[in-house]
Amino acid sequence: MSDLSAVVQIAGKQVRVHENDVIRVPLLADEVGSSVEFDEVLLVSDTDIKVGTPTVKGAKVVAEVLEHGREKKIRVFKMKRRKTYRRTQGHRQHFTQLRITAIQA
Repeated sequence: MSDLSAVVQIAGKQVRVHENDVIRVPLLADEVGSSVEFDEVLLVSDTDIKVGTPTVKGAKVVAEVLEHGREKKIRVFKMKRRKTYRRTQGHRQHFTQLRITAIQA
């Protein structure tokens, strides 16, 4: 892992990344094997720290799409005691798995 890291906003979520990291983000519309660039870099850290207002000018993160999938199922259970009210619901979140190939500051 290199010293260069960044905080980037991907699909509404802020993620801290290093080069060659494999991360999961909410589902993106890009195809598997394609390259994706993210321009919303909020912070870049190497020997010094550059904080954007709101983004760092000229910085971008390049990633490769590895796969699309769904997370493990979670159970949502609601209950009100003594009222005979019980509801169970399941949910599986879609995700995109990315490999960070480059951080350009």
